[in-house]
Amino acid sequence: MAQKIDTRAVGLDTGLALIRWLTGAENLHYGLWTGLEVTAGNLRAAQDAYTTRLFAELPPGPLRILDIGGGAGETAKKLIALGHTVDIVVPSAYLAECCRRNAPEATLHQCTFEDFAGEGPFDLCLFSESFQYIPMMDSLPKCSALLAADGHVLIADCFRSDAYLGREDSGPQPGGGHRLSSFRAALLSTPFTVVSEQDVTAEVAPSIDLEQGFYNVLGVGLSRTSEELQRKKPLVNWLVMRVINLFLSRKRRRNLMQRLTGTERNIEAFLTYNTYLIVKLARKT
Repeated sequence: MAQKIDTRAVGLDTGLALIRWLTGAENLHYGLWTGLEVTAGNLRAAQDAYTTRLFAELPPGPLRILDIGGGAGETAKKLIALGHTVDIVVPSAYLAECCRRNAPEATLHQCTFEDFAGEGPFDLCLFSESFQYIPMMDSLPKCSALLAADGHVLIADCFRSDAYLGREDSGPQPGGGHRLSSFRAALLSTPFTVVSEQDVTAEVAPSIDLEQGFYNVLGVGLSRTSEELQRKKPLVNWLVMRVINLFLSRKRRRNLMQRLTGTERNIEAFLTYNTYLIVKLARKT
């Protein structure tokens, strides 16, 4: 039986290559855009502002940190430069290779967090836009088993608001993550309590307009290419469309065209359907 293509992994790897080309760094996270014009040229500054805000929540160190879903290792590299010891958990082979290049001093575990078999105690479990990919029944309970008695969990991620009723009702909206109300309810049955919480939704939201602008540029190029092929190379255009139809269902083709040519993925939609939080947790006393 043919294996299903992991579109999420492909998307992350492709996004990393694009961001590396734009900024010279390999950060996969949102930026904080306060005081910055929303342009590709300011993306690195916005992402650096995000990292500064995130690191302001670190407990006093030096720390032993478990960087869960550590992307390409850029965050780990900066943490190590500050004197911390870092273990990275990342499932993608491509991202794991990036981590080896960017943060060679880190201990790398190429696996999902659910399959992570490393040993604690860690002083901090860090989720920088990775919390949403892990079932809540696995994430916080496993953190509890790995953390030192005075350890912390630091989460910076997007959560769905109650306005989001699911893809069938609300459509393909920007953002994502666990439902915020479900996260707050799940916390009650864990040994953790909230130490600090920042709502930075409005500060990260402009990232959506920058992302959509890039897709629209691609859409213009592809649309113009298709028009030229239809006029001047109809047979080639027919063959191209046949190949596309073999690999993409009608629904996927429709969603792709909406992404490339639409404007529905914007700041207003992001603010309606998401809350972006930086949350620090500690054990209940």
